Parts: sequence; C-alpha cells; structure tokens
Amino acid sequence: MANFGVTTHERPTKVDELVGSHLMASLDKLDVVARKIFSGKIQGERKSRRRGSSVEFADYRQYTSGDDLRFIDWNVYARLDRLFMKIFLEEEELTLGIAIDASASMEYGNPNKFDFARRLAMALGYVALSSHNKVSLFGFNSEGVQRVTGLRGKRRTRDMGQWLLDLVPMGGTSFIEACKVISTSRQGRGVLVVLSDCLEEDGMKQGLSYLVGGGWDVFVIQSLAPEEISPLDAGLEGDLRLIDVESGAECEITATAPLISKYKQRLDHYCEGLREQCTRIGAGSVRVSTDVDMEQLLVEYLRGRGLLR
Repeated sequence: MANFGVTTHERPTKVDELVGSHLMASLDKLDVVARKIFSGKIQGERKSRRRGSSVEFADYRQYTSGDDLRFIDWNVYARLDRLFMKIFLEEEELTLGIAIDASASMEYGNPNKFDFARRLAMALGYVALSSHNKVSLFGFNSEGVQRVTGLRGKRRTRDMGQWLLDLVPMGGTSFIEACKVISTSRQGRGVLVVLSDCLEEDGMKQGLSYLVGGGWDVFVIQSLAPEEISPLDAGLEGDLRLIDVESGAECEITATAPLISKYKQRLDHYCEGLREQCTRIGAGSVRVSTDVDMEQLLVEYLRGRGLLR
C-alpha cells in the first residue's frame, strides 16, 4: 500500500520524552497477561494456573497413593479423619517481547506512526519491568532484525528507552524473514506484541504463524495515522502526488470524495482480513489511530482486550 509521503515532525530525543511521569504512575498499577501457560527457566513473580509446589495456596484434593506426604494438610485430617493434599499456584516468569516495525512506511503521520510505536513499546516495557518480568525488544525491516534481550528490573528502563531512541526506520518490511528470526531467538516463552502499520500485502499471515508456532502468545497492534484512516478529515484532497516510501514509486491522483470512499472501503476490508487471520491462528489484534490517548489505550482499551490487567 502506498503512503501519502513523509510528514516532518519533532523526534523524541530523551528517554523521559517517550513516557512522561504522569503516565508512568498509571502504568505502575498494570501487569502483562499471558493467555497461555508458559514455563520460565527461573522462578519469577507470575502465578500460572498450572498446579505445582509454590507459595500461594489454591485448593485441596483427596490424597492418592504415591502423593508427597509433605503436602498433606494434617489439620484437616485431625478434623475430618481424611487425607487431603494442599494444591498451590506455581510462580512462573513471563517474558514480554515487543517487535517494532522499523520500515520506512512507519515514518509517516501526525502523530508519527514510528514515534507512536516507540512510545507504546516504552510504556509496555515499563509495565513488564515494573512487574518483575523480562523484556526483549526487536526492531525489524529489510536491513534485518535489531534486538536487545533479557532486560530485567526497573533499573533497565533507561537502557530500554535509549535503545528505542536509537532505532531508525528505513527500507522495506521483510516481515516473514523478521518473524523467522524472532520466533527462534526468544529467551523463555511469553507474550509478543507486534507494533506495525501492517501495510504489507503479502506475508502477514505466514509471518505471524511463525511467531505463534515458535511458542509466543502473539498480540498485534496495528497502528495507522489519522491521515491514513480519514484522508478527507486530514485535508488530503484534490491533486496529490503519492509516494511509496519503501519502493520510491510515485503516482499522481485527484483525490475526490468517491475515490477516498473507495480507498476507505479497501482499507477496512484489508484490516478486517488481518483481524480474521489473527483470530484463525490464535493471535490477538487491535487497530488503533496514532492520535489515541496513550493512557486511555493502555489503562482502558488494552486492559479490556486482555493484554494488560
């Protein structure tokens, strides 16, 4: 899909400009949710629904021959003269992976799509680090996959932010190849959030299938600029020169109301197809505009969609 061109904008240059202190205060109350059950290599703060021997009591079950006698509740035996086993919730560590589309198509919009993705990545990463989970970041385009992995603890917040500031959008997407790399380079298992405009006609389904097959619990956040969603509202009408920022191809059109209406129908059809593909392979998805309030997106919307709690 062609974009309308590049919008000049002021880039964040400091970590504090990615996520402000007011938003951070709201994020301290959140945690990342895994819809699947995963096993970490070390014990962490996350409690899974898998039953094991940990610190938080969950339920009782009747004793059967061969059970570990250490977990018999002798107080219950004294009252009922029957043997019952204590069942506990096992604590497990969760890894949050964040894959950021760093292709040239993200360098567009007001607010800019790439800056929106970096701010959202910073916010999600902060939630995970504050909740004692691991964070791995991936930036992908046709130049390959950049990464920083295994971040732990709030003290790594600034390292995460600086990595995001150093990420530069360029080239094409190469989504399939990126997903192959990301699917095989995880540390542990967990949730992978994909931040992209998803404006790639081929390869989205196959790429996402690689991620799901690699053991990630995938959630796609498709981020589009207001100009892409409603060109007329953004004043994009009349004679225009369209430039595909990834291929450099150009074309000139006269943007009329009927033409833009047809464009919006095709965009909606494409986005609905992406949503259906995600549903079929077991991935979560949501489409957002870059002008959405970040706090509302995180605290209300993504919590409602099951990514956060």
